[in-house]
Amino acid sequence: MNKIVKIILATMVMISMSSVTLSADVAKGQKLYLKKLKSACSMNGAKMATQHSQAEWKAIGNDAGLAAELKKICPSVKDKALKGKYLPHYYDFFFEYANDSGNVPSC
Repeated sequence: MNKIVKIILATMVMISMSSVTLSADVAKGQKLYLKKLKSACSMNGAKMATQHSQAEWKAIGNDAGLAAELKKICPSVKDKALKGKYLPHYYDFFFEYANDSGNVPSC
C-alpha cells in the first residue's frame, strides 16, 4: 500500500512539472523572434508585436492563423522559421507586448 502511494505521488509530481516545461514562454519567443524572424521582417520585436492589440492577437491564435499572419506581415519569412513548435512562443511574445499592453520589449 505504501509503495503504491509513493508511485502515485511521484507520477503526480512528474506530470505537474512536465506541464510547466511544455508551456510557452515570452522570453523564449523574444529570442526566437530575434533569431528567426527579425531579418525577414525588417523590424524590431517591439514594432512587430504592436502590429495588433491583445484581442487581435488572441483572435489570430497561435497555430495556423499566426503562421498565416506572419507570412502576411513578413512575406520573405522562411517556412522553417514558422515551425509549429515555435508558434506558441511567438504568440506569447506578441501577446505580451501588443500595442494595448503597455509593455515594451528590449529588442
